[in-house]
Order: sequence, then structure tokens, then C-alpha cells
Amino acid sequence: MTVRLLPCGRRAVLVETGDVLGYQAALAELAPDGVEELVPAARTLLVRFDPAVTDAGRLGAVLREVSPVDSATADAGEVVIPVVYDGEDLAEVAAETGLGVGALIARHSGGSYVSAFCGFAPGFAYLSGSDPVLHVSRRSSPRTRIPPGSVAIAGEYSAIYPSASPGGWRLLGRTDVPVWDVERDQPNLLPPGTRVRFTAVPS
Repeated sequence: MTVRLLPCGRRAVLVETGDVLGYQAALAELAPDGVEELVPAARTLLVRFDPAVTDAGRLGAVLREVSPVDSATADAGEVVIPVVYDGEDLAEVAAETGLGVGALIARHSGGSYVSAFCGFAPGFAYLSGSDPVLHVSRRSSPRTRIPPGSVAIAGEYSAIYPSASPGGWRLLGRTDVPVWDVERDQPNLLPPGTRVRFTAVPS
């Protein structure tokens, strides 16, 4: 797989790749000297390094040789999220996709998702693996407040809002599972690489 490397100051290299999670899993297993942190995004992986141990040139030679592995083999665990599918946009999304509401719920809850990266807000995980039929655009007019626990879709991703915030994603339902809790040893329930399943439950 061809990757593009972009230097980011003295302490990091940005890797552009088509398989971020697979590349990250392979690089983490390889554990090159001097690498301190891997930060995934939608199409890139930021590789932070200790300039006292290595530099962008030496590290770049290693990064060009990395071959992505099946990220599903990474032992990040699986989280099952119970969802009450009663979201404000449920009927609208069903109509847009040509599915009935029941079929839409079955498609969404039947998927196998992976936390690809986190951003926007603490604990907001972008979950890849959505059925292509469910790849819908964001709302043309974002809501000023979306309640925490809202389960939503936009583009190729699903997500769970960790806290109340504005947002333009399409709301399918809600869950009581806190995906961000500063009282936990690991506040983020869905760090990158975590496998996620949704299951429909009655209200």
C-alpha cells in the first residue's frame, strides 16, 4: 500500500493511508524506536516521536515499509450498546434510504463497527463499518443541542454523543451507556480500535 508522509514540526510525521486502523495496528506491533504516540484520524495517522532517539528521515524509512494488518485482530475488546430507536430523524432517514423504519433499525443494529478515531468532543468516537445504504448526509440545519447518549449517523460513520452539544448528525435513537466518564480509569469507553455492536431494546 502506498503511503504519503508529511513532516509535522520536529516531533511528528503525518501518514496518509487508506487503511488507518490496519496501518496503526501494524506500526504498534512493530514498535519502532522513538515512537511515543499514534493519533488516528479519518485518513491519516499522526506519529509522534522523540527527536533524541530518532528523526523524521530515519522514521520515514520505517514507515514506508509498514504493511497494514487486519485491525480486527487487535485486542481492543468489544462493547455492546443497547439502543432505544426512537430518534427524531428515524422516519426521515428511513424514507431517504428507501427502507422502512423496522428495516432501518435492523440494518443499523446488525452492523459491526470499529472506533476509527475520536474527535469533535471528548469521547466522541467515529464508528466505521456502516452499511453503505445508511451513508446519509448531515442535516442542512444543525440542532443547537443534542442530548448526551444520542445515537446518530452521518456520512459513513455512526456515533454516540458523549455530552450535550450542538450537532448536525441524524438522530436514530438513544442509549444510557456513558461513553465518556471522567470517574472511570479509562474515561473513553470507545478508544480507537474498539469493536462496537448496537442492539435494539424497547423504550
